[in-house]
Amino acid sequence: MRNSTSVEQSIDDLAHRYLDRAPGGRARAGLTEFVVFGLKQAWACVFGAALLAVIIAARLWYPDNAALARNDFLTIAAIVIQVLMISFKLETLRELRVILLFHVVGTVMELFKTDVGSWAYEAEGFLRIGAVPLFSGFMYAAVGSYMVRVFRLFDLRFDRYPRRWITAIVAAGIYVNFFSHHYILDLRWVLLAAVVLVYGRCVMHFRVFRRRFKMPILVSFLLVALFIWFAENIGTWSRAWLYPNQLEGWQAVSIDKLLAWFLLMIISVVLVAWVYKPEPLDAADATQTADAAHIQ
Repeated sequence: MRNSTSVEQSIDDLAHRYLDRAPGGRARAGLTEFVVFGLKQAWACVFGAALLAVIIAARLWYPDNAALARNDFLTIAAIVIQVLMISFKLETLRELRVILLFHVVGTVMELFKTDVGSWAYEAEGFLRIGAVPLFSGFMYAAVGSYMVRVFRLFDLRFDRYPRRWITAIVAAGIYVNFFSHHYILDLRWVLLAAVVLVYGRCVMHFRVFRRRFKMPILVSFLLVALFIWFAENIGTWSRAWLYPNQLEGWQAVSIDKLLAWFLLMIISVVLVAWVYKPEPLDAADATQTADAAHIQ
């Protein structure tokens, strides 16, 4: 795996030693690729999954009368998870820089959005800025962690990736609109059209185990946005934060939020692309991708 951590390389080597001895056959090969795909996705989500598990556990079992406020406990737990990720070499220091950038970008948005009433946190604890507990920034960092890990776990390569300065302009417009639409015209549909125009021709190639596969990059954006929407439903159910329509009783997050998460994906991709420059597919990998397309 390109740029893998030592732990990930050890896991990959073990998988190869076991699976390379396994009997062949198209059905088994296809099943192997499917299982490895799921395992790699789960491994990429390890930071977000750990944080979500702590949020659920705090909702179910954290005592209401505890001396340490629940929000402060969540912040400390998030810090511990991040320290462990680095200590056990599950993330590189290079990746930590972009994850911290996600943290800052997300916290700034949280400060604004809570101020205008888009959503709210319980007003408790000391580890917060205004009405925003510090653990909220780690939720954005979890998205960043997933993005950078997926990039190297699947050795992503791209056909017709747009120029990075163009993607940066689109991402900046999306970020500004998250703030400005409260005061002026909401341009999210215009920005969605811009995303489709800029990324529409781009194809993402990813290696699972022995083979490469391909997918339109816009489809991958939508799938990740859908996954985050499911996680957001769990987060609001746990009362880590609430939307105005959930204050009187929990209900599912509006499906309209998918568009917001889809657009946020563009910001995420642009940030990660400045750490891992998107590379085109080389000739050997292109042949592998073509072969994978014929697997039944």
